Amino acid sequence: MTTPQAENVESYMHLLEIPPGYLNIMGYVDESEVNGPGCRAVIWVQGCLRHCKGCYNEASWSFEINELVSVDHLVHRILSNPKNEGVTFSGGEPFWQAPALALLAQKVKAAGLGVMSFTGFTLEQLQSDYAPAGSKDLLEQLDILIDGPYVESLAIHSPDSPVSSRNQRVHIFNPAYRDRISWASDQIEIHVLKDGRRIVTGYYNQMLLATD
Repeated sequence: MTTPQAENVESYMHLLEIPPGYLNIMGYVDESEVNGPGCRAVIWVQGCLRHCKGCYNEASWSFEINELVSVDHLVHRILSNPKNEGVTFSGGEPFWQAPALALLAQKVKAAGLGVMSFTGFTLEQLQSDYAPAGSKDLLEQLDILIDGPYVESLAIHSPDSPVSSRNQRVHIFNPAYRDRISWASDQIEIHVLKDGRRIVTGYYNQMLLATD
């Protein structure tokens, strides 16, 4: 039986396998309208230590390498779609890959796009000396942060709530987005990929990959 300490060490070792300038991602979509304000690209990173009860994305827990993609490739892909007006980081836990995401955010913001992120950490934890490496750099690039772990007993199932459980908070760092918190965690969106897979997203922040 694997102990939590051994699991954490193994997770960190997988993080060290990611080359500088690359991300280990679970998935990606363009033109999402249920993961933040407006039409957005969404990047789901791979890896999370929390294993929250009722998590809708358990496949994102493992830190094993799933798909390595360079930051430059993702930036090119995001900017190649003129409908993308922003980027959302989800997961998994984005802040375990904060340095690469901060670089990506900086590049897309220079092109005029907005950036937001979900995280299981609280803002106070990310601002502390014990935050994952690069957390403060990533925070500096964000327009919006939704913080806090998903807590099943505090779940919200409402078409008017941008968060999935009552402990989570919406932090607006860019005043331009103050009146744009209009999406809801209870919305659903289906993307059909070229290879026939479907990505279902926005419904309680879940992402399911399936084949017909």
